[in-house]
Amino acid sequence: MARQVKIVGAGIAGLTAALALAQRGHEVEMLERAERMAEVGAGLQISPNGEAVLAALGLRDGLEAISLSSRAVVLADGPSGRVLLRMPLGERRYRLVHRAALAKMLVTAASDAGARIRLGCDVSMKGDGLVVNSAPEDAEFVLGADGLHSVVRPALNGPSAPFFTGQVAWRAIVPGDAMPESRVDMGPGRHLVCYPLTDGRVNLVGIEERADWTAADWRQQGDPDRFRALFADFPDARANLERIEACYLWGLFRVPVAQVWQRDRVAILGDAAHPTLPFLAQGANLALEDAWTFAAAFDAHTLPQWQNARRDRTTRAIEAANANARNYHLSGPMRWAAHTVLRGLNAAAPGLMLKRLSWLYDHDVTQP
Repeated sequence: MARQVKIVGAGIAGLTAALALAQRGHEVEMLERAERMAEVGAGLQISPNGEAVLAALGLRDGLEAISLSSRAVVLADGPSGRVLLRMPLGERRYRLVHRAALAKMLVTAASDAGARIRLGCDVSMKGDGLVVNSAPEDAEFVLGADGLHSVVRPALNGPSAPFFTGQVAWRAIVPGDAMPESRVDMGPGRHLVCYPLTDGRVNLVGIEERADWTAADWRQQGDPDRFRALFADFPDARANLERIEACYLWGLFRVPVAQVWQRDRVAILGDAAHPTLPFLAQGANLALEDAWTFAAAFDAHTLPQWQNARRDRTTRAIEAANANARNYHLSGPMRWAAHTVLRGLNAAAPGLMLKRLSWLYDHDVTQP
């Protein structure tokens, strides 16, 4: 039976949930704070677990049209430029795509399926009731897909202030060519990720450790000269760094994975439930999984089981991402030892690290 669902937030999680629910015949409306659907953001890596969801939603061809296919993941020593481990992806499909292009595709598909988007919505919760632009609003079901600073999450879990992780991220997109692979140049207390996008662009993400922090907003303007200086001793990055004309800076914040994802007629997913740091490229992929599995459980009336399964899986993924954050930034003897191990793997078993993550990348939530 068709039900009415109001989704707070129209990011990747909210758009995908809207599409999945609308395709199942539900009446869906997204409530978005922004006044317009601007083309903002930077690059995303869609791994096989994320692509499986988009394919099940009928968007495989659309994804291929807006993305590049990555051939490998490369870990390198930043200061020397030496490749430590090149992990070939083989038949696995990892898509490199601009967030704005993915969002635009999802907006079109969700609208075609009958979902609506209402812009300029200042949303809050009063108990489990929805308040939009200071006025109470009827909603048969409320789904919070409103990110780190979710207004829906506290209705289920109480207040939880995000905490600064001691890391900040720099983002830039520059013109240029790059190998069709994702490369991570690692240095003490910092690392730089580089991979190509369509139309001759390269996505750059630099992470540095620092004691001070900036607002948890990736739209904050950064200083290109400071970005360049941070990685000035990474020889393989210099050409791309010199092309930076504008960049953005934001502090990386976390809250623990929510204990309660659903109760009665309210639920949360995506970063509202499990803010994910960018050290395993899984934020968008987990959001895609959340959306598909929520829609399936919503139809099957199995939301309690859904929240338990998703909480366990996302917690494991976030723990793996946090481990990457530590390993990328090693210094001193620990760094030397870790790089020795990576060189050994490169010679003997370059695919072993990806195999150890097969539980993440090769899992298809669209299959029973």
